[in-house]
Amino acid sequence: MSKPVTVTLGRLAETAQAYVAEGRYASMSEVMRAGIRALEREQQALDSIYRAKVAEALADQREAVPLAKGFAEVRERIARDRDA
Repeated sequence: MSKPVTVTLGRLAETAQAYVAEGRYASMSEVMRAGIRALEREQQALDSIYRAKVAEALADQREAVPLAKGFAEVRERIARDRDA
């Protein structure tokens, strides 16, 4: 069941109102729903990317690098780049 919600859009209110005035959307509610749907699509895309990256990392058969060694290598690179 729908429940009324009050939203403060700040500077985005003008943009949303322009969408309605131009006929792109029939109401502010439609603008808000479209925005939330877009956020859902974006989050799903990011979730897919994250899952793929995790799967890639788990499938990597290279030997793990101890954390201290990894930090030492990064510090060496930074020092080298700074001195270059």
